[in-house]
Amino acid sequence: MDLSIIIVNYNTKRLTLDCIASVYASSTTYSYEIILVDNHSSDATVEAVEQQFPNVNIIRNLTNTGFAKANNQGMQIASGRYILLLNSDTIVQPDTFQTMLQYMDEHPETGASGCKVILPDGSLDKACKRGFPTPSASFYYAFGISKLFPKNPRFNQYQLGHLDPDEPYPVDCLVGAFMLVRSEVIQEIGRLDETFFMYGEDIDWCYRIKQAGWGIYYYPYTYIVHYKGGSAKRRPRKIIYEFHRAMWVFHHKHYHKQYNFFTNTAVYTGIGLKLSLSLIKNMLPAKRAASHPSTNQIKDSSSEVKS
Repeated sequence: MDLSIIIVNYNTKRLTLDCIASVYASSTTYSYEIILVDNHSSDATVEAVEQQFPNVNIIRNLTNTGFAKANNQGMQIASGRYILLLNSDTIVQPDTFQTMLQYMDEHPETGASGCKVILPDGSLDKACKRGFPTPSASFYYAFGISKLFPKNPRFNQYQLGHLDPDEPYPVDCLVGAFMLVRSEVIQEIGRLDETFFMYGEDIDWCYRIKQAGWGIYYYPYTYIVHYKGGSAKRRPRKIIYEFHRAMWVFHHKHYHKQYNFFTNTAVYTGIGLKLSLSLIKNMLPAKRAASHPSTNQIKDSSSEVKS
């Protein structure tokens, strides 16, 4: 088996079915398997997948175990030379697997790679190519300094906005919505850290991959569409909490010992302040939900990705 595609689902029935359909509609000479890990959904996703895609291997959890643990469950039974983390709210293109696996086969020094990720409006999902969230990188990003100086590498360490999204280059980290990793890398560094419930595990994984000496590469010669933020409903408080907790966990795990007391205090205080502001903002009236454009509309808009 060349590729094991792991999709984690939690009450995203329609999106998950569309995602799986796009996988089967792809054109590739590589063999692949699809592993769906369902985190105790209540929307009959499992039944629909069993009916429409009987070849999908399904793991049914009795609770919502979180993104990291669910992906690890998929990795435990995966048999591919490569493991792909693929979000359930994504659509792959016909050439995505062929392009990305061929790149990985030709570059054995690359431990993980990611393609271009675009949003439904055709703009770039900037999380698909990032630097590590060091205290300075996080400061420039959080306080909008990176937007004031979009072409300055010093102030764009996190989102790498100064780099052309249509050019390939090594990066620090990719996004868990589409992350292609060699099985031998996983055997060396381990699976996802389950301390992270549903945010931050991708950055942590990339950090460990690079620490082990493997390269991480952004390869934009194919793309996927990510329906990130497709709904404007208020987010549950737990989601907001886990998002900010992931920041704390990552910094404490990888950077706490590298910085002095004052820097660490500033980081933790900043995370706490941002959490408070996010909770307040979430209580405000929600905007109208975004429409769900057709695949054809997405393809038309993807040719001109806005940075």
